[in-house]
Amino acid sequence: MSRWRAHDGQAAVELVTLLPLAALLLALAWQAALAGHAAWAAGAAARAGARAAATGADVSAAARGRVPDMLEHGLAVHDEGDGTVEVGVRIPTLPGVPGLGRFTATAHFAPQR
Repeated sequence: MSRWRAHDGQAAVELVTLLPLAALLLALAWQAALAGHAAWAAGAAARAGARAAATGADVSAAARGRVPDMLEHGLAVHDEGDGTVEVGVRIPTLPGVPGLGRFTATAHFAPQR
């Protein structure tokens, strides 16, 4: 057998070996994006709730209006009463990944007269 023929298929074997690693890295990157989106949405909802609290509007409705539908399940809005609002959202996960917890964001606006 020639030297050239001895290496036939080696690249295919190497590719098949690396595909699970590439899939895992892609899944980790996507999960990080989901977690980052949840953190950003919690902050935006807390700021909207704090603005509503400062003007005397409905805090919960303002915060819920800023959260995407996929994050509404498990959303918690807590109005501290002094213009401070705390919003917590569950971190969405990929199928098969256990729960990763919650992100909580707090915002404060001074009450407007």
